[in-house]
Amino acid sequence: MKIEEQKELVSGFKHLELLANQVVEGFISGMHKSPFHGFSAEFAEHKIYNSGESTKHIDWKLYAKTDRLYSKKYEEETNLRCHLIIDNSSSMHYPKLQRDEPFYHNKIGFSVLASAVLMNLLKKQRDAVGLSIYSDIYEYYAPEKGSDRHHRMILNKLEELLEKPKVSKSTDTVTFLHQIAEKIHRRSMIVLFTDMFHPDASGGKNEALFNALQHLKHNKHKVVVFHVIDKKTEINFNFDNAPRKFIDVETGEEINIFADTIKVAYEDKVNDYFKSLAMTCAQNKIRYVPVAVEDSFETILTTYLVEKQMFG
Repeated sequence: MKIEEQKELVSGFKHLELLANQVVEGFISGMHKSPFHGFSAEFAEHKIYNSGESTKHIDWKLYAKTDRLYSKKYEEETNLRCHLIIDNSSSMHYPKLQRDEPFYHNKIGFSVLASAVLMNLLKKQRDAVGLSIYSDIYEYYAPEKGSDRHHRMILNKLEELLEKPKVSKSTDTVTFLHQIAEKIHRRSMIVLFTDMFHPDASGGKNEALFNALQHLKHNKHKVVVFHVIDKKTEINFNFDNAPRKFIDVETGEEINIFADTIKVAYEDKVNDYFKSLAMTCAQNKIRYVPVAVEDSFETILTTYLVEKQMFG
């Protein structure tokens, strides 16, 4: 069953854990079609063999199936620590959902479900997970732990993001990424979900933002940025030649304009901004991945597994 079909099985956020499990199980069952061929049912028990390591723990049966070398992974080995960060500013609550529309079709809902999906995978692999949430304040912090109680606490917090009514919140990404960086002392994979709207974004002045992202890399952390977008209206400019009012969801600033008169300029600006983000992240060895709320979660899971193997 495709991930998209599984997502439709449960639409209410009250079933966040169940839905996340369905997405992960669907992904794992399809791994034989991916670069992780042969790494499905047993993947939580193995790691890629690195040249120079002892050969005594190589799983030769798995090698016969996959033609790749994997070492058996044991309980006493140090597991991965992963810290999830969610931008909870007002722009992340865009677009406004219709009554019958699933919660993961806006940016915050997509980020919440993607986080729950990663948590499910982390739990299966006995890895530790932590969570930070920020907007105009540092809303929540939980350090990396692996217990069932800890997972339940974080899932409850994720559900709260969907339950609480939306209020106008600006973004102070730079300040709080620096604060989060100071809190994470043990080498970890850091995964950030954000729409990359911040005070300097419109002026193209991203130096402060990238300094903050670079700070996250201290202590040899691995940083993955999922740039969450609504492709229908934020990328594919589909407004007609009619007078429209555009409202900044964080500042409340309004502008009246005929949309099609700025279509080309807007699209050029967006494309330039995305290219700038991708290039600067690459230069700073930060994994940058644009993801659309219309997409499945396969990109999220594949990126995580690839980065984990490289991080290991």
